[in-house]
Amino acid sequence: MSKARHFVLAAGGTGGHMVPAAALAAELIKRGHSVALVSDERGVRFPGLFDGIETHILPAGRLAGGPIGWARAGVNVLRGRSMAIGLFRKHRPAAVIGFGGYPAFPTLLGAFAQDIPTAVHEQNAVLGRVNRLVAGKVHAVATSYPDVERLKETWRGKTHLVGNPVRDVVLALRTRPYPLLEEDGIFRVLVTGGSQGASVLSQVVPDGLALLPISFRRRLQVTHQARVEDIDQVRAKYAELSIAAELATYLPDLPEQLAWAHLVIARAGASTLAELTAAGRPAILVPLPSATDDHQTANAREMTMAGGARTIDQRAFTPIELAKQMQKLGLDPAALQNAAGRARACGRPDATRDLADLVESLDAPKSDIMIGLNRPIKFGDQAAYA
Repeated sequence: MSKARHFVLAAGGTGGHMVPAAALAAELIKRGHSVALVSDERGVRFPGLFDGIETHILPAGRLAGGPIGWARAGVNVLRGRSMAIGLFRKHRPAAVIGFGGYPAFPTLLGAFAQDIPTAVHEQNAVLGRVNRLVAGKVHAVATSYPDVERLKETWRGKTHLVGNPVRDVVLALRTRPYPLLEEDGIFRVLVTGGSQGASVLSQVVPDGLALLPISFRRRLQVTHQARVEDIDQVRAKYAELSIAAELATYLPDLPEQLAWAHLVIARAGASTLAELTAAGRPAILVPLPSATDDHQTANAREMTMAGGARTIDQRAFTPIELAKQMQKLGLDPAALQNAAGRARACGRPDATRDLADLVESLDAPKSDIMIGLNRPIKFGDQAAYA
């Protein structure tokens, strides 16, 4: 076991940033290290992710709102940087790792000021705004995809493909076989639109399933996550169509639902893609068109090109198009099982381990670095040096 060290993780308050940060925190603690989290008020409210971990809330300005908004953001960033420096002087970390989101920015600026080793992890296939601002100065950039847009060529030498860490309960699905699908058996569909659901899925999916041949429609068993404002209407629609469906605004047992799903209809957020490929579940993906830099379309590209998913632009996501894609996948069990295997092949099950290895290497003694120059260490699919 390596010597015990202290690491600071900085993440904005969305699930896409917080879940991989929590996975890394758990792995580092398992290795005997201590961890502190820097986030915003949204991030510390995620239940169960960072229980028992020292947590700090820093002011972080959102870079929007015109000149007045930028000025306010600048003040908050400077305040956050000052607070981060104070935190680091009190208990100097071995390294600071940013996961994107505005709280990561002042935290990393504080680390730069104190000459502390740094890294960022990018969950999406497009380098996020905060990570772009700091990528030139950090010691390492960890990515979830082999091709990442907005990643400058000059940063390639310190870029490591590790994947996007997922929860152990999701990773465990990788050992479970794709659920048996018989030609006249139950066909389980999971519909999920992220942490808050997606109204477009609620509007299109029931009508799309209604266009399927009646022999196929009678086999359906749907689990559908819907927004609070949509759920009653969607429930009534399924009942009207005589389609067996369970609806909820939140799915606490999502991993178990994923385990039994033959097909998933979902957005293309980074965490969703990581879980689909970890479990090996085929999907119909509808990227969120308002996502920054259209990163959800980029996220879906690898799984779609591999044959594990079909991507439908939201403008083309109609009941007719959904029914067409459902029939192409669902009426051929062998093809669907093949798609599941192709989705699984896109997964990077060692993401948490490889990210932790990279993080531990950031403060390696110079003597260790010199020794390591003759020995490439594998981080995901790309060689790096300790």
